[in-house]
Amino acid sequence: MAGTWEELACATLARQFPAARTASGVAGQLARIGPVQSQTARSPFLALAARFPGTSRAEVSEAYESGAVVRGSTIRGTVHTTTPEAYAVLGAATRVGQRTSWQRMLALEHATVEELWQATEDFASTWRSPDELRDHLHRWLVEHEGRDDVTGGQGGRYLAFGHGGLVRRPLNGDWSGQGAPEYRTLPGGTDASVGDVVELHLRSHGPASRHDLAWWSGMGLRVVDELVDDLDTRVGLVQVEGPDGRTYLDLPDPPEPRGLDGVRLLPEFDALMCAYEPVGRERFAAPAHLRRLWSGANGLVLPPLLVDGRITGWWRATGSARRRPLEVVWFAGTRRPRKAELDAPVAALEAALGIAVTDVSLTREVV
Repeated sequence: MAGTWEELACATLARQFPAARTASGVAGQLARIGPVQSQTARSPFLALAARFPGTSRAEVSEAYESGAVVRGSTIRGTVHTTTPEAYAVLGAATRVGQRTSWQRMLALEHATVEELWQATEDFASTWRSPDELRDHLHRWLVEHEGRDDVTGGQGGRYLAFGHGGLVRRPLNGDWSGQGAPEYRTLPGGTDASVGDVVELHLRSHGPASRHDLAWWSGMGLRVVDELVDDLDTRVGLVQVEGPDGRTYLDLPDPPEPRGLDGVRLLPEFDALMCAYEPVGRERFAAPAHLRRLWSGANGLVLPPLLVDGRITGWWRATGSARRRPLEVVWFAGTRRPRKAELDAPVAALEAALGIAVTDVSLTREVV
């Protein structure tokens, strides 16, 4: 059986934009849609608002404060927000996906990367600043290797907290801002199996190819294939040939596929883009539009505009004041969003960020 990009998109939209709002609270919503990429701190607020309109800034902040959801550096070295249970799965994948690069950077001869990770988690049983973690890494390397070749650079800063076992919180400001962070070990430990990562991805973002799974998880194709085979043995995965000739995998008994009418304002690094290897993103956007949204020069992404289930532009609310204008840009050759269609997504944006939109402008852009 073969599937089109549109069919793959509708299968994913049923997961990312549930037709029935049965999830309970922010943690329940995130458990349903999966981890949200969060190196832009406001992204989880916007992702939830786009999928569950009415989600407020206070609700998401309280979920962070209570520990119902957590944020930290995991797969591919990126930042994700999710439930503690799913975060532990991401941490397990991070250890597998990044072990080789850590060993290459550290060139350990007398100790193991796993011993360093454990020592870091023991040290971060209470909240620690990035400087404290880097000092700890320095002391550990001197004690166990008799040298320290890494902590003086930016890479050493990441090695101090980026293995997937620590979560972060803002030292100042609020959870939707880009304030300086501090770190501690994931409460409850990191007891999770890397074998759960394929099921987590398919449940949240499926159908997916093995290339999608490898790109998203940061693990190699060989490891992914082994995990896929194991999950297939346990549950019996569904396989569909995609429009690119690749095999797309899904869990049995997936939700009923759905289209998505109307307009949504998505965050930077939204899962509709970042859950898939670049080729796989065509289920939601044209290649030229993806190149416009994602800058190869600095790695930044424009917040996508979703119209009828397709990414067809971008938006921005300029400034940091509570009251600010909103600019919505749609790409030439796509459907122009109507002003009335923006009322609901603007209200969701205002609730999520605690702002007031003073004016909405619509601009056409030729790509």
